Amino acid sequence: MGEGATPFNPKINQAFSLSHACVPGLQPLRLDAAPAGFDDRAKMDSLPDSSAVTPIDWLLRVGRLAETAEDLLGGLCDMLVARGIPLERVGIHGRVLHPEVAGIRFLWRRGIGSEETRYGYDTIESGWETSPLRTVYETGEPLRRRLTGSPADDDYPILAELRAEGLTDYLVAPLEQPSGMRQASTWGTRHPNGFSDAQIAAILELLPALAACTDSRAQRRLLKGLLSIYLGPSAGSRVLAGTIRRGEGETIAAAIWLCDLRDFTATSEVLPGPELIRLLNEYFELMAGPVEDHGGEILKFIGDAMLAIFPIADDLDRDRACRTALASAKKALERLDEANAARIARGDMPMELGLALHTGPVMYGNIGAPERLDFTVIGPAVNLTARIAGLCRPLGRRLLTSARFASPCGSELVSLGFHPLRGLAVDQEVFALPGEEGRQMEG
Repeated sequence: MGEGATPFNPKINQAFSLSHACVPGLQPLRLDAAPAGFDDRAKMDSLPDSSAVTPIDWLLRVGRLAETAEDLLGGLCDMLVARGIPLERVGIHGRVLHPEVAGIRFLWRRGIGSEETRYGYDTIESGWETSPLRTVYETGEPLRRRLTGSPADDDYPILAELRAEGLTDYLVAPLEQPSGMRQASTWGTRHPNGFSDAQIAAILELLPALAACTDSRAQRRLLKGLLSIYLGPSAGSRVLAGTIRRGEGETIAAAIWLCDLRDFTATSEVLPGPELIRLLNEYFELMAGPVEDHGGEILKFIGDAMLAIFPIADDLDRDRACRTALASAKKALERLDEANAARIARGDMPMELGLALHTGPVMYGNIGAPERLDFTVIGPAVNLTARIAGLCRPLGRRLLTSARFASPCGSELVSLGFHPLRGLAVDQEVFALPGEEGRQMEG
């Protein structure tokens, strides 16, 4: 600990029970900013003597029921300020399992409230080595820095930023959660004398209760995030809500999207593994972005294919879903053309695909073996979509749709006539975008 640091090692009282800190049905953590504080008067009025409720009591009886982490943090900070602790800013910092987000921070500021910030891997990695959070994560010990001395004594770059905000004292303390995870909390003040020893002790004393309140939130956030990434937001939410038994599901109406990359088998034989993965990632990003931007849900990636749906709320919603799915497909093709121009300019082969759109009822739910399930859609409508996709190359088109899908899209699509499809007794009429002739010629 460098010059200007105040050494201490207070005992943290953990004598109280945390057994009721985990609440069945706890609301999932919202990933959008929210104002601090929430109306807890009804809950507080039910306590024996609300005027004598300690911050630990508040956390375990009231704060744990807050709808969001922002509400929890805001309510706690408001209570501590009312009790004379001169807080200026307080943060809760945690790590997450997400392909794009490495960490998350909830920060409360006096007079402003609470907000959430997500940090990407680049941001975390660039500042991690010199962060006091790293020290606390690795040691599990609290760290305090007084900011009233010479800036030359600062041993962490962030201290200069905190000085510029007018902070005089800064505490970083671990949140040891029952699950075994370690998060961190930060506490800052502008009081001319910083925090008193009694105030530091009071903050440290409430940390186990705060950790217990944030633990279930962190676990649910991690689980919800992973399910959303691997299953999709809707399917992930259904699984998290308890739709987990094999065969459990429901029949829904949806516009169905199925696309696959052309000549992938031949390409995979000549491209090295890392380059092949980069190609697939580029292709899927081009397809997935427009689907998600238009409210569709990606269900799975199957080799070089992507299956997605645009759910239909009721019979009156079918036209909207079809037009939305078509707009998404047109945007994906525009992005593919732009990417191909860049690929050709740097000497790479362009990417070509076949994309089919259809609409109809599908079984949406859990399918698979007893110990390995998949949450997906099946049914004749999905099979027909796959058969239509198989016509893209012989008909020289990148995008084909069924007649049922095309009916609400008007002049945006043109009929290519009736064609036989494998497994169907009756020829099916298919539609395409005008001006796309010859884009998928028979090889």
